[in-house]
Amino acid sequence: MHKDEIKKVVAILGRVYADSCDILKKGSDPFQTVISTALSAQSTDDQVDRVTPLLFRRYPTPEKLARAKISDVEKVIKSVGLYKSKARNIVGAARVIVERFGGEVPSNLDALTLLPGVGRKTANVVLIKSFGRAAMPVDTHVFRVANRIGIGPGKTPEEVEKKLISAIPEKKLAEAHFWLITHGREICHARNPECGRCPVSKLCDYNIRGLHAGSKIRRPAVQSGRTE
Repeated sequence: MHKDEIKKVVAILGRVYADSCDILKKGSDPFQTVISTALSAQSTDDQVDRVTPLLFRRYPTPEKLARAKISDVEKVIKSVGLYKSKARNIVGAARVIVERFGGEVPSNLDALTLLPGVGRKTANVVLIKSFGRAAMPVDTHVFRVANRIGIGPGKTPEEVEKKLISAIPEKKLAEAHFWLITHGREICHARNPECGRCPVSKLCDYNIRGLHAGSKIRRPAVQSGRTE
């Protein structure tokens, strides 16, 4: 897809899903964002929302979570998928924040990915939500939509991330992340995408080639979970 077409797609999605970016105006606590986003992998927002209030009441700072017994943390987050490994990871992340970064969550991608359980997707979410940085977290929705439409084709999440960063103006990057997620949730579903009511169908590679008639896009090994 040509750059002019990509600009049109991004502009259309921006008009349709403008309200999805309200979260960018609020900001969020970096420590809570790291922990809640790490918990969200392979879990629903509802599952995470049920456990985080109690978790942060008991362990409101990296220092307190770093001193927690993993077995105690497991009890708090037991309703979240993969709770045993996640308990180890979030306690480990808190310890690294305290021991290596003086109790402050780092504000750059490379440092964030040193935290146990924090990959590029989670790190980029923290950069957007807590530090107001331009970033493009690639979850399952972003990966699918970017490939289908043709604005960021790639075989891996990192490849899609790089394509989108090169195609979308930096000042719109964080917003575009939320537009793509919302489009994936509301119209461009994994199964049976609703091409008939898609605002960018005339520009979409998937629709133009008629793949919506029955083809399936291969699902990548992409970190799922909360991004907003």
